[in-house]
Amino acid sequence: MTEVSLFESDLLSPEVQSLLPPGYTLRALRSNDYERGFLKVLEVLTEVGNHSRQEFDEQFNYLKKHNHQYHTITITEDAKNQVVAVGTILVERKFVHKNGLVGHIEDIAVNGNQQGKKLGLRIIQALKYIGAKRGCYKVILDCSEKNVPFYQKCGFTQKEVEMAWYVPEVKARL
Repeated sequence: MTEVSLFESDLLSPEVQSLLPPGYTLRALRSNDYERGFLKVLEVLTEVGNHSRQEFDEQFNYLKKHNHQYHTITITEDAKNQVVAVGTILVERKFVHKNGLVGHIEDIAVNGNQQGKKLGLRIIQALKYIGAKRGCYKVILDCSEKNVPFYQKCGFTQKEVEMAWYVPEVKARL
């Protein structure tokens, strides 16, 4: 089966690629990244669940069909053919700012044994580049208080307050 990329490589920053350690590659999520440990890397963030290959493919195909909106990237360690860092920018269409676009950065994760190589910084830089190339007037993200200094080093400024409402697992019956 031919491997498919989520989006075209012209949205990837050549500068970020040049700043990666030797033997690491920045690229769009690929259809065979299930086997390369993509979901395992996401487990450093939160519960991911046990996806079957079919469930991964269904999600990948949905994102591919909407690749003007969803841009998930990876950094791979080439010698091991493994995904070691991931991130996504979701491009939202707005009415404000004359039908402007806003980039939402989500799901930044770096494999625990790859810490200290600036891979998280490179993922953020690459996602900001995609946001700019897609025409976003701003790129935003939510993070925990402990990660504020990291994102400030990435060029973000703290603004406003994040709020969340989690849908109860047991929904009320009508």
